[in-house]
Amino acid sequence: LRSGKLGEQCEAVVRFPRLFQKYPFPILINSAFLKLADVFRVGNNFLRLCVLKVTQQSEKHLEKILNVDEFVKRVFSVIHSNDPVARAITLRMLGSMASIIPERKNAHHSIRQSLDSHDNVEVEAAIFAAANFSAQSKDFAAGICNKISEMIQGLATPVDLKLKLIPILQHMHHDASLASSSRQLLQQLVTSYPSTKMVIVTLHTFTLLAASSLVDIPKQIQLLLQYLKNDPRKAVKRLAIQDLKLLANKTPHTWSRENIQALCESALHTPYDSLKLGMLSVLSTLSGTIAIKQYFSSAPGTAATTVRSLDLVKLAQECCYHNNRGIAAHGVRILTNISASCQEKDLLPLEQDAVFGLEALLVLCSQDDSPGAQATLKITLTCMVKLVKCRPHLSQSVVESLLTQLHSAQDAARILMCHCLAAIAMQLPVLADGMLGDLMDLYKLIGRSATDKKQELLVSLATVIFVSSQKALSSEIKTVIKQQLENASNGWTAYRIARQASRMGNHDMARELYQSLLTQVASEHFYFWLNSLKEFSHAEQCLTGLQEDNYSSALSCIAEALKSYHKGIASLTAASTPLNPLSFQCGFVKLRIDLLQAFSQLICTCNSLKTSPPPAIATTIAMTSGNDLQRCGRISNQAGV
Repeated sequence: LRSGKLGEQCEAVVRFPRLFQKYPFPILINSAFLKLADVFRVGNNFLRLCVLKVTQQSEKHLEKILNVDEFVKRVFSVIHSNDPVARAITLRMLGSMASIIPERKNAHHSIRQSLDSHDNVEVEAAIFAAANFSAQSKDFAAGICNKISEMIQGLATPVDLKLKLIPILQHMHHDASLASSSRQLLQQLVTSYPSTKMVIVTLHTFTLLAASSLVDIPKQIQLLLQYLKNDPRKAVKRLAIQDLKLLANKTPHTWSRENIQALCESALHTPYDSLKLGMLSVLSTLSGTIAIKQYFSSAPGTAATTVRSLDLVKLAQECCYHNNRGIAAHGVRILTNISASCQEKDLLPLEQDAVFGLEALLVLCSQDDSPGAQATLKITLTCMVKLVKCRPHLSQSVVESLLTQLHSAQDAARILMCHCLAAIAMQLPVLADGMLGDLMDLYKLIGRSATDKKQELLVSLATVIFVSSQKALSSEIKTVIKQQLENASNGWTAYRIARQASRMGNHDMARELYQSLLTQVASEHFYFWLNSLKEFSHAEQCLTGLQEDNYSSALSCIAEALKSYHKGIASLTAASTPLNPLSFQCGFVKLRIDLLQAFSQLICTCNSLKTSPPPAIATTIAMTSGNDLQRCGRISNQAGV
């Protein structure tokens, strides 16, 4: 920064964000920003622009500035410059600092003054600063609202400037009267200026204002639905759909049955797939919320035939087999959410429609490895898991279709399908046994391939096998897994499978895999890490032999587990390095050791109490000595209490 060369100064300035990220300490950040403020005050406009970019990139660190007054004073001095570009950069700088100086009256005054400037660059900078201060300061928003309204309604204001001023109104949500006046202005604008750009900007600002102020949201939904239905311009329709999606995510409880019905009618009658896809996206979002219950609870009649005649159900059924994958995915998602949310109703036909639609999408998307097909497949599989969880009687057909399709699908699709099967097996363990045969057949069929997808598939299949086996792998399954790992995998894949075995409780298999990897690592730190995992797996395997009411075997199992844990923590300590001290892992294992030792002590104490109960006078002794624990007899002394 002290260099006389402009290039070196700029290079020093732009390196500050990385410095803040590495050393986020208030004393450093305070000193650095004060120095940057000096550069901003005395430097040229290019240096000021660099400081502005640094400030914007480091916005989360601004609150750590200790000398805010001094920082603002040095920056603000440039606002009095005769150069409009310098003033514009200063206004943007003040706007970027609005979170720490929301109530600075001199900054407020400068922004108001600059809005009347004849220089377009300065006016745009003032608009940026006004938007940021309006979001942070209630007083500034109340004071600037009339000024913004006059500029927007003024005939002398160019249209492109009006388009930049209108979004400021989205921040006028600090009180009800301010929000109401802003809403009235926007209502006038949307009718007075029917051009496409003006309608789009005004409607979007309308929506953001309603979402922030949390009032008039039902009115805004009705307005957007009105534009969606009546306005012939596709750009306006797309904007209405986008804003409806925002309100569906944020406030689904404000949607009435009439709103959903209007959206369904628009989707049924539109000839454009792109618009239908957007509307279905909004409906699928709503179908997963409380809005769907309101829709059905206020529907006339409760019979299944009545439910099937509703427009939402008709639309979903019509879209389930659409040639557009995205539309079909939203259709089955709506049917799935209806089946899951309305469990008190008899919706067997809808459930069957959902299953058939999901199976059709599964067949279609599992043969295609394009990104769009994979995204649709993820939605399909998520719906399958949700449907099986809420309607367990459908689980058998869903699992059978997944297992059938698993053999002919692309590798990328197989991986996702394995994740789905694992989730279903976790929810419904009764289905796990039926999966094992097909899964093992597919595991054997995977050829000698070193591609990333094959390796990922090996891990995914092994995970489903571990979940399905329910912590009890047969020797045959172990042999198949090991042979396949030897034939078609690398060490990293074997490690990932071992880790999954540990997660799923198959500690015996994990120990054998860790043991086989010990000689394949490149450093002693990795060797000790794997050795520690092997010992921990052996310790957990010992604990699986615990049986109820068999205290002698329990003590021996815990003693064996503690022995392995002590060996493992010694290896874990040896695996640590100055850059990777493994402090959390060591602390966690120590807590596990302490827990097992406490259990061992508890069992010994219970056994002792069982064989040598306290004497009949134990209560008298406790009262005489004042130590209530003496009621337990000599156990209290042996336990060291």
